[in-house]
Amino acid sequence: MSAARSRFIAVVLFATTVLATPAAAAAAYPDPGRVTGDIGVHDPSAVKRPDGRYLVAHTGDGIALKTSTDRIAFSGAGSAFPGGAPWTTAYTGGGRSLWAPDLSYHNGQYYLYYAASTFGSNHSAIFLATSPSGNSGSWTNRGLVVESRSSDNFNAIDPNLVVDEAGRWWLDFGSFWSGIKLIQLNPATGLRQGSSMTAIAGRGGGAIEAPFIVKRGQYYYQYVSFDLCCRGAASTYRVMVGRSTSVTGPYADRNGVPMTSGGGTEILAGHGSIHGPGHEAVLADNDGDLLVYHYYADNGASRLGINRLAYDSAGWPQVV
Repeated sequence: MSAARSRFIAVVLFATTVLATPAAAAAAYPDPGRVTGDIGVHDPSAVKRPDGRYLVAHTGDGIALKTSTDRIAFSGAGSAFPGGAPWTTAYTGGGRSLWAPDLSYHNGQYYLYYAASTFGSNHSAIFLATSPSGNSGSWTNRGLVVESRSSDNFNAIDPNLVVDEAGRWWLDFGSFWSGIKLIQLNPATGLRQGSSMTAIAGRGGGAIEAPFIVKRGQYYYQYVSFDLCCRGAASTYRVMVGRSTSVTGPYADRNGVPMTSGGGTEILAGHGSIHGPGHEAVLADNDGDLLVYHYYADNGASRLGINRLAYDSAGWPQVV
């Protein structure tokens, strides 16, 4: 074989390997499961009601709501605050859109933590509302939980309520700036307890947000979204995870890299016509854990994504 032909074959093999890598990576992630109906959502959170129906809350004017009886067909169900939420407008610049709701059910009540802000600003606040039914217009404002100002090094958006194995309540939240924070809540009120704040994930000012913590087995798993949302089909959001034996951390990824130092194990990223999947939540259902998230279609519209989660022999989650 001539030297020239050897070089030609080497180049072809190299090019084939390089070009095949993105396709192989894309094939590693499944498409979202089948959902139909009103599935235009951004920053979704879901809860299963005591009667077996599903309730989804997502970013929108007054916090948008959707319902489903079978986790497949979804329909619009109005908004949490159809008359507006005037207590939030100091943070929204007068706008009605409220962000990133965290929906849960405790002690016969629905709890809704949500954020008020404007894009790119950390003059932000997280509020709490409760409802006996979860229905549109039934929500009562319970007040401010935590706020951030332009002089702060954190951003009070993207809340998530965590109840640990000892029954203590916590709120993890954050976006960009110095990363994801954790504060303690008073279970009797759902509002902040004390003034301590713990850093539990960060990328040195880089793009990290949408935290969600869930206890499975001996570990608390912290899910976050890396990179950029809100750019339609050009969004680069992806879902990362780390874990800890304590709700307050330290959290580390599969390779042992601390999440406070940029660590995170990727479990879902864009592939094919699924762009920028992220702002994830975990819903425990009868058939196992579900990852609930949004992604962007080729036309830039945000859509509801639902996949099952499985756990490997080492206890790490994967999307199936």
